[in-house]
Amino acid sequence: MTTDITKIPADNLRVPRVEFAALWTSAERAHDECVRQRVPDWYGAGVVVTCRWLARATVRPDIGPWYLADSPVTERTARAYPELIEAECLAAEKLAMRRPVPEWLADQPGWIEAVVATLNWAWRRTGEPPMELRHSSTG
Repeated sequence: MTTDITKIPADNLRVPRVEFAALWTSAERAHDECVRQRVPDWYGAGVVVTCRWLARATVRPDIGPWYLADSPVTERTARAYPELIEAECLAAEKLAMRRPVPEWLADQPGWIEAVVATLNWAWRRTGEPPMELRHSSTG
């Protein structure tokens, strides 16, 4: 992940890189622990996938080929850049307001809230970080 952090385009974040790195690292660790314990963690997953996309990260699954992170809501395969990030923010807000709530989204409690919170914090620089920041030497 350290390599991914150093390669994040400066235009993709509106918070300090070190704060973003702390959030992303914390989110990945917390989500990995939930997965290991087989505890559903849709909120954590939302933070993780959003951070990965903003960072233009390569996802390295245990099984299967590596791939570039897709955008969280629209599932675009294009790498994040400012105009696309803003479009993703709007799509996330629109999905969060849909009524009735789509069944697939209702089955993933907290996911869209995490995506919106992460984009609002990292891109729009509004609100608090979506999770506790644990600063480390990463970033």
